[in-house]
Amino acid sequence: MNAALRNIPILPVAAVVVLVFAGFYDLRLWVLLAVWLGAWYINTRLARSDGPVAALWVPVIFGLTLVGLWELTVRLYEVSPVILPAPSAIAVAFAQNTDILWADFVQTILKGALVGYVIGCGAAFLVALAVDRSPFLQKGMLPVGSFLAALPIVGTAPIFVMWLGFGPASKAAVVVAMVFFPMLVNAVEGLKASDKMQRDLMHTYAASYWQSLVKLRLPTALPFLFNGLKICTTLALIGAIVAEFFGSPTVGMGFRIKIEVGRLAMDVVWAEITVAALAGTGFYGLMTLLERQLTFWHPSQR
Repeated sequence: MNAALRNIPILPVAAVVVLVFAGFYDLRLWVLLAVWLGAWYINTRLARSDGPVAALWVPVIFGLTLVGLWELTVRLYEVSPVILPAPSAIAVAFAQNTDILWADFVQTILKGALVGYVIGCGAAFLVALAVDRSPFLQKGMLPVGSFLAALPIVGTAPIFVMWLGFGPASKAAVVVAMVFFPMLVNAVEGLKASDKMQRDLMHTYAASYWQSLVKLRLPTALPFLFNGLKICTTLALIGAIVAEFFGSPTVGMGFRIKIEVGRLAMDVVWAEITVAALAGTGFYGLMTLLERQLTFWHPSQR
């Protein structure tokens, strides 16, 4: 009896009870609820297994359920496409504007976000090495960096656009400003992650600073470095897109979103958002794969 009760999905059943007692008899609502309950049941059954099938299909079913509920809600309640277009309409807009979406992707992601990401994270790592060797920088650089990191992007982006023009350079500069401090903090903490006993052992072996750095401290710092790299993937995309709202050539994801919102072409806007989401997910996944390959020895990867 207890085992049977544990198998009952409490949240969906509670939602059904609340709707019944509240007097909601809209058939459309019950159709959405039936889809939700069916997907919930399938996912809870799959989630009990620890195999690769569950690891693959649970998020797939969850994502397809959200998209299906979105489509059904828009269709059943006849929601205006200006307020919320259906996923099918977004897919059609995506297919019809692939050349525009690709040009925007190259301009924003490859020329702006990726360049700024590499420069910002690389500069943060080099500064972290200097901070690690200098007590003065530890006490002076990090507080100033935290102040700069707190500056709002909507205030700094127009300044960089005025300084560097409407081209990719201003967008890369905004991305550098956004990713620099998070990467710096993670790099500094990572360089401190090795145990004092381990550092003393390297000292007894007459290891130089650079030998100790390469053979001990950098491998120990890798989980922290990848944590910063993964955080900065999303920050880089946000910075590049937001910067284009304040001035860009007639191409770019931020520029396209601003223009298409004015035209009420929300399906194209959502197509651009889809491209940004796919790019961010792929970028984050690439960092995760590299982390697994280079930090296989760490307990978090076992």
